[in-house]
Amino acid sequence: MTSTTRTRLVAGLLALVFFALAGGASIAVTSSASRGKLVWTDSAEENDPPQVALGIAMGAFRGLFVNVLWIRANSLKEAGKYYEARDLSSAITKLQPRFPRVWVFHAWNLAYNISVTTQTREERWNWVNQGIQLLRDEGIPANPNDMLLHKELAWIFLHKIQGYTDDANGYYKRRIAEEWTWVLGPPPLPSLEMKDRKVAIERYLEWFRPIARAPEKLAEVVAATPEVEGLVSDLRSRVGVEPGFDLLRRYEFARALSTSPLRYRFEARSGPKTAAMIELIQDPRYARAWPALLANVRKRVIADTYHMEPDRMLRYMEYYGPMDWRHPAAHGVYWSARGTELSLPRFTEENRKNFDFINNDRLTIQSVQELARSGEVYFNVLDFIAGNDAFYMAMPNVHFVTTYGEILQSLVERSWADTDKRVYSFYSAGYENFLRDQVRYYYRRGQKDVAEKLYADLRTYPHQNMNDPERPFIMSRPLAEFVDRELADQEKIPQVAVSETVGALQGAFTSGLLAGNMEEFRAQIEYAKQFHRYYMEAQAKLNPLDIGTSRMEMMDKDFGVVAGVVFAQLCSIMPRQEGEALYARAPDDLRVYAYDLLVERYKKEIDEDSAKGGPAFDVVFPQPPLIGEHRARMQEEADRARADQEKMQKEAK
Repeated sequence: MTSTTRTRLVAGLLALVFFALAGGASIAVTSSASRGKLVWTDSAEENDPPQVALGIAMGAFRGLFVNVLWIRANSLKEAGKYYEARDLSSAITKLQPRFPRVWVFHAWNLAYNISVTTQTREERWNWVNQGIQLLRDEGIPANPNDMLLHKELAWIFLHKIQGYTDDANGYYKRRIAEEWTWVLGPPPLPSLEMKDRKVAIERYLEWFRPIARAPEKLAEVVAATPEVEGLVSDLRSRVGVEPGFDLLRRYEFARALSTSPLRYRFEARSGPKTAAMIELIQDPRYARAWPALLANVRKRVIADTYHMEPDRMLRYMEYYGPMDWRHPAAHGVYWSARGTELSLPRFTEENRKNFDFINNDRLTIQSVQELARSGEVYFNVLDFIAGNDAFYMAMPNVHFVTTYGEILQSLVERSWADTDKRVYSFYSAGYENFLRDQVRYYYRRGQKDVAEKLYADLRTYPHQNMNDPERPFIMSRPLAEFVDRELADQEKIPQVAVSETVGALQGAFTSGLLAGNMEEFRAQIEYAKQFHRYYMEAQAKLNPLDIGTSRMEMMDKDFGVVAGVVFAQLCSIMPRQEGEALYARAPDDLRVYAYDLLVERYKKEIDEDSAKGGPAFDVVFPQPPLIGEHRARMQEEADRARADQEKMQKEAK
């Protein structure tokens, strides 16, 4: 045997060995990729744009074809053909599903670029929501562990919706609040006991835990609670609704309507299906069935429609605080924190450049900051449906002040830009600014002891930045002078305007009215009124897109409405004895705002006490003499705002 023959035999044997090894590796890789969904699209589905099938058929030339689609999609957008551009974007994401930046670009295009070219707030919301859905419902499921997609989704919630740069941001906030009222129902009512952060968190966990622990399948619910089968059957035959989002929407609407003193507004447009739903809600046969069915449906809607995990939501509420999911920043926390959590197991020193923990974590801390500034949401879904866009208030939630401090260190430890070796730390600067805001808010609220404690924490913060030469002087000032200095250059900032106005009103009603100190009451009311007027004159400019609100409004233009809403909420969250005292000492122009809410909150309870010999509801909370005129005025303003909005939409078309 010649050397040439031996060489050929050895080469042939090696080739066979390598082919066998490659085949085994290929099978393993293909299997792993399939399990992880890390494969190219290789078949077109029924509703896919035709470009998907064409791109698949082009095989190795798919990349060139996608480039052509990119150019074409951008040309269509520039020409104002947004729906055609969207369809091409859908084809591109289906042909390149594993490239996160493809999803990010098209979601940004929908939520930011296309949305602002439309002429009505409803159109804008449609495009912003499409951007959210593209990332949440398609991009993240296709790339479940990608941090970038989570960060961009959190950014849309925090910046586009919770921020105030978009003229339609007020409408966005109301739509999120409406949507999540249907999904989860209203969160636990505030109470005096919930001033304790641990109590507040536990109340929220008790509210949400049945959803997270609910069975996955309806059959399991029926097996555990047989009455559910009859309820589902009646819902199908009498209401015409299947278990799903529409059931939740109809249930929450009927439940709110049945207990609201404002139901007269909806009597004309409430049909037999709403009446049937109310009857089923009140039917004693289904007292056990409703909670079991609703928990299961809410869980399935959260998982199937919103691609969120109830168990994770529950865990985040325990860790971050009592998050109200009607608030956009709660979703900012969820998606940014989820992105970090899923990325950490894959993080090593070798691949650290592939992970941008800093920017993602900053979205988490900024979302927590927003919840501290405005995380206590007051939103009446019936008012919104009736056209009263103004009734949305987001007031400071003090529980997230603690959250900020508790989670800060864990974020600093992941940040290469915030080590002790650096002169300036972004996280430290952010925390100091946050503490400054809270000192000012508590001072205005009348809780000067808390303000003093936070001021001491600020002065002794161990990680403070030392690059400001004026800091020692500023921090040596008395509390009142420090607050005045802080306010001097922030009066036109929306969050400051809300916290100053709301804080002064809360102080007026608690330290003044409830305590019987009328001088304090008048002084705080006057401060709140003047600050509100100053801010509105400076920032509440005409909004050509959304007549009901101005872009940087953040609270109602009518000071009476703001004062009335704060007063009403305080009356309803206090123990009845304090609520009665506060209501009794208040003037009628405040009582008219509280009366209907107190009817909803206490009438049934007081009527039951009255049947046992207690005082009647109208003795405990007498109806203000001008309540009829107040209701008529509020309805007139809502009707006028709705008519103006409809007129503007017609003109835009």
